[in-house]
Amino acid sequence: MNRAIQFGALLVTSLCFGQFSTALMNEMKPRNIGPGGMSGRITAIDVVLQNPNIIYAGSASGGLWKSTSGGIRWAPIFEDQITASIGAVAIQQSNPDVVWVGTGEGNPRNSLNGGYGIFKSLDGGKSWQKSGLEKTRHIHRIIIDPQNPNTVYVAAIGSPWGEHRERGVYKTVDGGKSWKKILYANPKTGAADLVMDPNNPNKLIAALWEHKRDPWFFKSGGKGSGLFITYDGGDNWKQITHKEGLPEGELGRIGIAIAPSDPNRVYALIEAKKNGFYRSDDGGHQWKLVNEEEEIGNRPFYYSDIRVDPQNENRIYSIFTYVNVSEDGGKSFEELMPAYYVDNGVHPDHHAWWIHPEDGSFMINGNDGGLNITRDRGKNWRFVDNIPVGQFYHINVDMDYPYNVYGGMQDNGSWKGPAYVWRDQGIRNAYWQEILFGDGFDVVPNLANSRFGFGMSQQGSVSRYDAETGDNYSIKPTHPDPEVRLRFNWNAAIAKDPFKSSTLYFGSQFVHKSKDEGLTWEVISPDLTTNDKNKQRQSDSGGLTLDATGAENHCTLLVIEPSPLEKNMLWTASDDGRVHYTQNGGSTWIEVTKNIKGLPQGSWIPQIKASTYQKGAALLVANDYRRFNYTPYVYRTTNYGKSWERIVDAKDVSSYALSIVQDPVAPNLFFLGTDDGLYVSIDGAASWEKMDSKLFPTVSTKDLVIHPREPDLIIGTFGRAAWVLDDIEPLRQLAKNPNSLKQDIVLFDAPTAYHAANQQPTGTRFGGDALYNGENRPEGGRFTFYYKAKKSMDQKQRLKLALYKDEVLVKTLERKAPDTTGFYRWTWDLTEEAVERPERFKEKEEKDDDDERSGKPALPGTYQATLSYGDSQSKATITLALDPRIEDTETAFNERYQALKSLEEMTTLAAAAVGQVQHSRREVNALKKSLKDSTETEEISSLASKTLTSLIALEALFIGKEDKRQGIVRNPTPHVMTRISRASSYVRTRPAGLTETEQQLIRKTEQQLDAALDSINAFYKEQWEIYRTQTAALPKQKEKVLLTFKRD
Repeated sequence: MNRAIQFGALLVTSLCFGQFSTALMNEMKPRNIGPGGMSGRITAIDVVLQNPNIIYAGSASGGLWKSTSGGIRWAPIFEDQITASIGAVAIQQSNPDVVWVGTGEGNPRNSLNGGYGIFKSLDGGKSWQKSGLEKTRHIHRIIIDPQNPNTVYVAAIGSPWGEHRERGVYKTVDGGKSWKKILYANPKTGAADLVMDPNNPNKLIAALWEHKRDPWFFKSGGKGSGLFITYDGGDNWKQITHKEGLPEGELGRIGIAIAPSDPNRVYALIEAKKNGFYRSDDGGHQWKLVNEEEEIGNRPFYYSDIRVDPQNENRIYSIFTYVNVSEDGGKSFEELMPAYYVDNGVHPDHHAWWIHPEDGSFMINGNDGGLNITRDRGKNWRFVDNIPVGQFYHINVDMDYPYNVYGGMQDNGSWKGPAYVWRDQGIRNAYWQEILFGDGFDVVPNLANSRFGFGMSQQGSVSRYDAETGDNYSIKPTHPDPEVRLRFNWNAAIAKDPFKSSTLYFGSQFVHKSKDEGLTWEVISPDLTTNDKNKQRQSDSGGLTLDATGAENHCTLLVIEPSPLEKNMLWTASDDGRVHYTQNGGSTWIEVTKNIKGLPQGSWIPQIKASTYQKGAALLVANDYRRFNYTPYVYRTTNYGKSWERIVDAKDVSSYALSIVQDPVAPNLFFLGTDDGLYVSIDGAASWEKMDSKLFPTVSTKDLVIHPREPDLIIGTFGRAAWVLDDIEPLRQLAKNPNSLKQDIVLFDAPTAYHAANQQPTGTRFGGDALYNGENRPEGGRFTFYYKAKKSMDQKQRLKLALYKDEVLVKTLERKAPDTTGFYRWTWDLTEEAVERPERFKEKEEKDDDDERSGKPALPGTYQATLSYGDSQSKATITLALDPRIEDTETAFNERYQALKSLEEMTTLAAAAVGQVQHSRREVNALKKSLKDSTETEEISSLASKTLTSLIALEALFIGKEDKRQGIVRNPTPHVMTRISRASSYVRTRPAGLTETEQQLIRKTEQQLDAALDSINAFYKEQWEIYRTQTAALPKQKEKVLLTFKRD
């Protein structure tokens, strides 16, 4: 899309991306910071039977993961596909490199993610090929014929949001090249389950399920639901009805299981007018009700799976909110593994259950909190805490050092965790703190004191939290009229006033305002929704089994967005498509919904972002996928909504839009989150490019925040937890000047660097491979540069980065030039150039090729950096600051700096003295070698040996005697370098400047250095002169001009 755009006070002409592509961001990619400990919904599991260490786990919206170590280490293997939602995974056990994946999760709650059909891998997940059924949207089962792996069956549950014919049971006989629909009822009915007789691959039992979901209501059950059986691979099907023992009337969702040890034993968990657990003892011909108590399961729309122990046909697992087990063929059930009020609970809400077909004690469980493994039939479980597939609804940040990231996750509470840590290793799960329970949504931290803030869970349950103590309390608004029933969205609107930190806003159908952080509220708006009574039947939602959890609450506010530029100006948006604003704190409201051209009436509006550049300007994100419309809608206004310009449509992105943010520094820079990933625009939203999948995976990208202090983009995903793109300054510069990429090299201004103190990780130092470590930010000064590779470049030529302070060269870094064009990172360790140190004697002098040796810590302040390659140069700046967490001053730092500078001068002097001694050693060694073939007197040889012994002793004064004994050796006698090192270690760590201890250590160092230098000077004045005189007539190395050494 090419546009001329008037936005804010800026006239933005459409800029072609030109040379820019996210594929060039080689080393400029987001970091996944977790958490992994509160994982996310696992929906499908399969294991290679001949090697059970190979496990595949599919997630609801975080892609497919693989372990080759029995669940110790995991890796995502589906990142570059068009969807990240996995509904089914099946391994061809006769050739386990062949893996089938059905996309689109099969448990259709309000937050489900859709897919794009079947994918197949022939190399164990290294690569994938699309294999059809793209329009099925949601696939819950894949079954491979064990006798003919080209024959595969698929249970397509279909989308709950729409009526479409691409659902039912499908079959391929050519390995996925073509498909035939073999069982179908109507456009609202899909295949909810499918099982195959282990002794007869032509016998399958299928459960069809009629269901329909709207944003405000859902119904499970209908005439299309039923149980069907085939004996000829799907050519013919027989429906099992009440005549064979099933319940009469409409049926809902059905879960099926065949006992592997006795295939005549078949079980069915059936949703009906009265839900029941049914059993057949003749392979599915006749059925009988064996249990209709609540212990058999609940919420069948969300989970209706049952499994049978492969060695015991009477042992059955019912997988629902909890996992219950029966030992008597379903007559009774008891809880297998508790979730709450125990020390070793397993997360509830279970969706996947794998049992080893030859060992019923080995089971793997997938639930809303992640993956668990047992080897003793569920007595003990190991939680896998390194699969970060958390589903964030919102993301936020504070102003701490390091700053924290906040957000609420689907079914997993609200959390606070660091964007980076000044610790060794990565960002561990232990660094994340759950601050509120329930389904987590938006979190609003107190920027003045990050200990406190506000967060919420479903149905308007908003609280004020204390992240340190857990002293939380509810602040949910009430209405002064007891007859008014407040309607809160599952994911309600919340905001803080940017001009008064104690003022909080919260949304029902009204805007509620609190001036005392939620203790009291006032209503400042009328009902800002359509108030459509037909869409307020949540108490009746669910169909055959009611499910009035609040997830379908409708005609509610999703957005309250205060303007950061204009007091008392608020935007609102609702889940039924209405947009309003006020400029007087709510006294009057103006609706601008009808001005948004092209947006379907009643669309869902999850975001409005008020401009940081111009009053009355805003961005609006809308979507309509809950009504089976997957078109993206993003608009902007510059005139309080009088007119809206569409800036994203189906030509720009591949899926519906979820979030957007405009950079507060470079107005042409935008980031867009969609259901399939992250997009970037550097030309004022005139064109968009998806972030390359090598940098950022395909994933539903729900929320985006740019940190106010640090140039970072924080990304909240619904399926891959939280991410941080460090230092977006290069993108800012490109947005201001896209022609900069025409240069051969470009160095960008670096973010502020800190002399930060560093700690070991908490809990355990050595975590092994199973411990999750979110990717940490590199320490030091972080430069980004652009480099244009050329075929004609000199391979010997190196990139150089020179750092200056007040025009004085402080340090020069070198590295090999990259092989390809792109953006690269380069880290400076925040030290000055290291001085030469005395080293052990080597017969041949060797040059140290180390690119960066650490000297003394560089002074705080602003540095100029020059990047050069051949004749090309580029300049930038970096500011170096003290650790803001520590009581330190630049005066104290400078005192330490001057002391270290003095110690470095001593080190340089020592290195020069030792260098002269070692040169003399080589000279004497050369003479001794020549004497072996000479007829010269023994007297000369004795003199050389004596001189050499003296030289070795002189060297030892500085670096100690060389000890060649085996093992760990230690020289108890302090030498010059131990004195320097000890003094340096003390000086570096004194936050208030030098004390008498450091002064004393420096004096001892000076004294020992002076004594060692005196010894050297005396040697060369006396013994060396004798040696040279007596060997003057003999051939030897070229003599070196001798120096006399003395401290200034």
